[in-house]
Amino acid sequence: MILKQTDAFNRGRDYLHLVQGFALEPGMVDVFDNLRDRIAICTWIGKNINSVNAAIDTYLEACHQCFHPEERRQIQIFAVPIAQSFGIDGLCNILTNPITILVDVGRVAPKDWFGIVVHEYAHAHLGDYGHNQQFANILSHLCLGLGLEPPLWEAGMEATLRSWPYCQSTIDPLEFWVGKGSGA
Repeated sequence: MILKQTDAFNRGRDYLHLVQGFALEPGMVDVFDNLRDRIAICTWIGKNINSVNAAIDTYLEACHQCFHPEERRQIQIFAVPIAQSFGIDGLCNILTNPITILVDVGRVAPKDWFGIVVHEYAHAHLGDYGHNQQFANILSHLCLGLGLEPPLWEAGMEATLRSWPYCQSTIDPLEFWVGKGSGA
């Protein structure tokens, strides 16, 4: 039994090192300084990350279906605990090839994972980090195609678009990553 936990820990640790390379900076995906929880986080990830990634990959595929095949960009997606100091639920790194979306599924309830993927997909489709009118147009297109409430562009709504569609934040994002949160 101890060997299996060690194997799961090693798989989780290796996974986190892999996805650090896709972040805008490696410190965005760093649980190794968390002395209390790093073993539990790495072990849980090693045991469960494939099923979590499969779930969010279905959302990525749903977003792809909103566009003609020739309009789709190459995009990969990973669930990962994002350092709380950044205060974000997800990010899109348009500088990687393929473009990479990272989603901290521990920061929101599983029912809201779809919204985060849709938001980050809009960034990936545009190849831009901004929350401008172009972003609003792509996000509206996705929301209409996927049955979510679309934003209606108004000048000055950039701050609103940063969290569209709205997702309820969890109290302790790391609870999910140690197997205590919802969906675990």
